[in-house]
Amino acid sequence: MEIKKTAIAGTLESSDVQIMLSKGTVGVEFDLVSDVAKQFADDIKSTIKETLGLYGIENAVVKVVDKGALDMVIKARTLTAIQRALDSVDQPNWEVL
Repeated sequence: MEIKKTAIAGTLESSDVQIMLSKGTVGVEFDLVSDVAKQFADDIKSTIKETLGLYGIENAVVKVVDKGALDMVIKARTLTAIQRALDSVDQPNWEVL
């Protein structure tokens, strides 16, 4: 699937993550800001890429501001951003959820 519009999900509160998805041209590009990037950058990117893959999104620019979010929060915020970016908020893909 292709991203229709730029979308954002999440907050900048402690234990949360803010994810912004935009159209990309060459694969998935990341801009990650996190205090724990040295330890968890690969895990954060992997969780987001896996979730994008569930929707068949291969090209995207992903801006992530992590404030110590757990894996399940990252996935939930990514799902929300994807649904907003695909303009499918009213028609969620239940197989993915």
